[in-house]
This record gives sequence, structure tokens and C-alpha cells, in this order.
Amino acid sequence: MTATAPPETSEDLDLGGDSRARGADRSFRGLVTLAGLMVLVILALILVTTTLRAMPALRDEGLWGFITGTRWAPNEDIFGTFPMLYGTLVTSLIGMIVAVPVSIGIALFITEIAHRRVRKYIVTVVDLLATIPSVVFGLVGVLVVVPFITDWYQGFARLVDPIPVLSSIFDESNTGRNYFTAGLVLAIMTIPIITSIAREVFDTVPETDKQAAYALGATRWEMIRGAVLPHSFGGLVGASMLGLGRAMGETIAVALVIGGSFHISANMFDTGNTMAAVIAQQWGESTGLHTDALVGIGVVLFAITIIINFVARWVVRRAETKMRGAHS
Repeated sequence: MTATAPPETSEDLDLGGDSRARGADRSFRGLVTLAGLMVLVILALILVTTTLRAMPALRDEGLWGFITGTRWAPNEDIFGTFPMLYGTLVTSLIGMIVAVPVSIGIALFITEIAHRRVRKYIVTVVDLLATIPSVVFGLVGVLVVVPFITDWYQGFARLVDPIPVLSSIFDESNTGRNYFTAGLVLAIMTIPIITSIAREVFDTVPETDKQAAYALGATRWEMIRGAVLPHSFGGLVGASMLGLGRAMGETIAVALVIGGSFHISANMFDTGNTMAAVIAQQWGESTGLHTDALVGIGVVLFAITIIINFVARWVVRRAETKMRGAHS
């Protein structure tokens, strides 16, 4: 007679199932950890490879001289990027000043005020606006915005001429291709991005918090100010940082409307240039040290975006700490 194996008990089956589940969980954890590490590896490779390529130009000018130099003359192997850095920061700041409040307002209208039937059409339009190629924005800017807005610049400059500080910031200009126009184009380009993320952030606010505010007698604005905005602060900062990254890295649209000059001016109606626009303008005709300098511009721009993101995370952490302290 042959011996037969004893039947498996329910405990044996459960142990086998638990073992398989733990194995699958470990595999999933390892997979997502690898995916997260790949982001860091890719960023590190980008930074290392671009820095190595830009090293001849950085060594020739010196890192500090490369960043703070005010003269850009590739024919003489002189590469000072400060005018472009200044233009990048100024146009991005103008874009954010315009885009952030408008985007938050649109997102609040969609989530808190608009009727459900109207809401879906607004969301569709905003999403479509985000898919328009940047070169189209640039063409609209140079063909439509620049001719239309030049007379407005002249009138505004004459209006603020008696005011000492504003007369320097908004002086008369003979062309609509300048810092301010570039900032407006960047604002239009970043509004869909910030609006879409802000809308998703506002949708995460618990409905109980809103109803509690109404129950205490709050108006709609008081409910938004006391319940929606504090809960959404971190997400709104993140949305603004994504918009800022888009603004600082924009090339063709800015190149078409900023004027393309290499100087520093406090006049927002004056021509200028940005770091990303210069790379797009000069890459095709660059060789040797000139190419290395353009790569160096990319390295500096990459470092600036990293610094800005770290500062943004620090601001969010401090704000969240204060909020927890206020509620405790």
C-alpha cells in the first residue's frame, strides 16, 4: 500500500497565502522604490553631464564671473550671463504676479461658484489652453499683442511720468517687445497649469469644513478665506512653483517678444533677454567655447530652479507648522 499525504489544513493554506502576499508586497515596494530612485539618478546625471560639458566656459570665466558678468560677446570669448539672468527673473516675476491671482480666482470660481453645467465647459477650455504649443503663444504675442499694446505702454508711461520711482520702472518705449510683454505672454501660458492644479487642490477640501464655516454664520468669502485657502496653501505653492518652472524655462515664445538685447534695465518697457531664449537663439550657430557657455547657462538655470523649489518647500513647512500651532 502506498501512503497518502495528509490533506492540507486551512492553517497551511492561510500561511501559504500570507507568504505570497508578503512576497508580492516586497516586490511592489522594491519596484516603486526603484522608480523613485530613478528620478534622483536622472536629475543627477543631467546635472553632472551638463556641468562637465560647460566646464571649459566656467573655467575660462570663473563661476562667479560667468554668473555676474554683464557682457556677452561670443566672438571675443566673453560670456557674462547676468543680463540674461536678470531678464529671466524679471519676466518670470511679472508672469507670476499676473498669473497666480488670476489662476486662483478661476479655480475658486470653478469649484465654489460656477454651476455644474458651466463648470465642465470652463474646465475644457482651460485644459485646451494648456495644450497650445508655446510657439503659437509667441506668434500671437508678436503679431497681435505687440502692435496693440505699444500705444498703451506710451500712455501709461506718460501717466506715471511725474512719479519719481514709477517713471523709472515704466519709462516710454518705442516697441512693444520688452520685459513686460514677455511677462504677460508667460502669464497666459502658465495660467492653465496653475489653474488646473489649484482646482484639484480645492476639490480636496473636506465638505464638512465648508459646512461648518457656513453653520457659524460665515459668508461665502469668509468660508473660502477661513476653510478653503488655509487647507490648500501647500498645494497652491506647489502649483505656483510648477508655473514658475514653466515660465523660467520658456524659450521660443519669450524669444519672439522680449527684444533680444543684452543689457540690464530697470525699465519694464525696455528690451532684454532670458537664459532659455538665448540658448534657443544661438545654439544653431554656436561652436566650441560658445556652445559650452550655452550649456553653462542651462546649468545655472537648472540650479536656480532647484534652489527655488527648496525655498518653496521651506515656506510650505513653516506655514503648515504655524497652522498646526494655531489649531492646537
